[in-house]
Amino acid sequence: MLAALALTLLAAPPADAADAPRPNVVFILADDLGFGDLSIQRPFGGAEDVRTPHIDSIFEQGLTFRNFYANCTVCSPTRAALMTGRFPSSVGVPGVIRPWPEDNWGYLSPHAPTLPELLKPAGYSTHLIGKWHLGGEPHNGVGNHPLKRGFDTFEGFLGGMLSDYVAHTRRYPDGSDRNMMRRGEMVIDPKGHATDLFSDWAAAGIQDPASRDTPFFLYLAYNAPHTPIQPPAEWVEKVKDREPGISDRRANLVALIEHMDAGVGRVLAALEESGQAENTLVVFTSDNGGHLGPGANNGPWRGGKEDLYEGGHRVACGARWPGVIEPGSQTDVTAMTMDWFATLLDVAGAEPPEGVDAVSLVPTLRGEDQPPLREVMHWTRLEGRPLIWGGKAGDAVVKDGWKLVQNRPYDPLQLFHLAEDPYEERDLFEERKDKARELAKLLQDRRRRDGAVPFTAPPAGPFPEADAESPSGE
Repeated sequence: MLAALALTLLAAPPADAADAPRPNVVFILADDLGFGDLSIQRPFGGAEDVRTPHIDSIFEQGLTFRNFYANCTVCSPTRAALMTGRFPSSVGVPGVIRPWPEDNWGYLSPHAPTLPELLKPAGYSTHLIGKWHLGGEPHNGVGNHPLKRGFDTFEGFLGGMLSDYVAHTRRYPDGSDRNMMRRGEMVIDPKGHATDLFSDWAAAGIQDPASRDTPFFLYLAYNAPHTPIQPPAEWVEKVKDREPGISDRRANLVALIEHMDAGVGRVLAALEESGQAENTLVVFTSDNGGHLGPGANNGPWRGGKEDLYEGGHRVACGARWPGVIEPGSQTDVTAMTMDWFATLLDVAGAEPPEGVDAVSLVPTLRGEDQPPLREVMHWTRLEGRPLIWGGKAGDAVVKDGWKLVQNRPYDPLQLFHLAEDPYEERDLFEERKDKARELAKLLQDRRRRDGAVPFTAPPAGPFPEADAESPSGE
């Protein structure tokens, strides 16, 4: 944020004095964080070797969601759901959006209003720091640059990952390493670990006096602990000294998570020091389950990132809102990432557009009873990799405690009764083909509906800039 944030905040329209106080919002999204990789998750099967006191404090001082799901098992679709309040395939993002067209599996629909686009008329300034991952290049819509989808300021990177946290580069298929860091549409070359940069930029923007002139929405999207697992060396040594016998692989991942936690601590401290903590809703969650390859802990759930099993989309989620959310409270309400879209519009006094799938969680935040948000939950993941995905999809659907899943497009269908078998250990497909058929019909109907929405940009594109050079030069 920094100077750009200050100028934007000063120019933003003041809130109507007749309105009830509306909170600032800081929405913190981790990248590939395992369900069990917060110390607050130990009572629910989490890891014993990780220490995350600052992230834990959000849960301790607020509400823990015991049944929270990301909208996908990989990055882009969940972020699309957060930004639009819809199941991601219905807005053109069934898979990962990438900086090169030959392996790009998403195109955020220009016809779906985004959260920042709807918050701005409500008097909010809107700011993205960190990972966008919803387009911005010609092949996935230059009109999908964050500044063109409602954000006043943007500091971070457009694509899905950094191949180097310190150099801020991405390795392209042609073997080149390209700088990914941007401020607005400009290429920048700041010094430091990406996690530190994002934390420091967020804290500085919050502490700027201009941030107190109007309510703000800060979307802080870390790339930690996504691969490459590249924590600062001193954090690895700290973990190894504390956890004798820990493997190098696990020590590196724990260090990267704890380094992110320290950054979250600086952001929370900035809210306190600026006098804004009492009027700020802080949300923390992850875009999908933890990546098993680097050693993530997904608690008791089966599978991890990329899987359509529970470990792929069950994630930690906590929210703190002083004076509204009861500290140390928990809820069994089953919710999804996209529900924060409707929730944040609700607290801002803005109306969601027609047709969204999201449901506001405000009653739950206030400690009130809330009926089930939906009867059916869907997950779809489209991907490349010939003979593994091959441009096909894996799917899952849940209704009435039953889950039908095809974890990979070449895998057989499996049926689980989550109410009795939450860890997906007993496949009931052969025994209950009647139930499998019922759920398969729901998948089929969803696929037909979402098939009307393109996941690749049209040649000319609805955006007038679609034929222009990418602002990132990539």
